[in-house]
Amino acid sequence: MNQVSFSRPIGSHLGKTIYESIHNEDGQFVFDRIAECDTDGCCPLDQLHKNEVMLRNGLIYKKAA
Repeated sequence: MNQVSFSRPIGSHLGKTIYESIHNEDGQFVFDRIAECDTDGCCPLDQLHKNEVMLRNGLIYKKAA
């Protein structure tokens, strides 16, 4: 994702901020869940559903309706 803007923080996970929503050129995405990742921090992409994105820190956001 390029040019991402973030809304207000609503929590944290592993020391990284969880934002209520994020915006990019594809629209607005709202926080949905934390990805299941292995002990090395690798988060398989097959857990994503259509219209979802995952940030590097394993946070999954769903496209806003």
